[in-house]
Amino acid sequence: MRALRYVLLAGLVSAAVSVQAAPVTYKMDPGHTMVLFSWNHFGFSNPTANIGIGDGTIVFDDKDPSKSSVEVTLPLTDLDTHVSKLDEHLKKPDFFDADKFPTMTFKSTKVQAAGGNKYKVTGDLTVHGVTKPVTLDATLNKSGEHPMMKVPTVGFDATATLKRSDFGVGAYVPNVSDEIKVHITTEASVPKADAAK
Repeated sequence: MRALRYVLLAGLVSAAVSVQAAPVTYKMDPGHTMVLFSWNHFGFSNPTANIGIGDGTIVFDDKDPSKSSVEVTLPLTDLDTHVSKLDEHLKKPDFFDADKFPTMTFKSTKVQAAGGNKYKVTGDLTVHGVTKPVTLDATLNKSGEHPMMKVPTVGFDATATLKRSDFGVGAYVPNVSDEIKVHITTEASVPKADAAK
């Protein structure tokens, strides 16, 4: 009887702890985050550009993904196609108009589990001063202690397809494709000060 009471008490304590468990806040690592987008150029090639993150936060609750969120700022100063003249052209008014709109942002409005380690992340993407809803298909690559930094870390990949003309960036459509393919990979860790608490 005493053993049964112990088991029941342990179960109640475990349940209470799990109920109190909060979502974990991770800061994205700019050195291990790439936001890649590609397009078709006159049918001949498919260039790719990377926009590094200025700041990014992932709040992740693996038990209740609806409590998760993502917020990212992407500075156009970091736009990199590996072709300096193309970088300059994409920042001009006929494309991103980076002097007037120096950053892009994404702020999630809903996170849904999609089975296994898959998630649907819907949010507001702001580009060129225009805000539109976008859904990312996200995959959790790994969750656990970072072997070097010794702090809780998560890694995700995510993809989306969007139309640049929806954001007022429609120069040379359809010869230069309207459809943009986005691929994101990121690592995010709990800041050491928070992890030590």
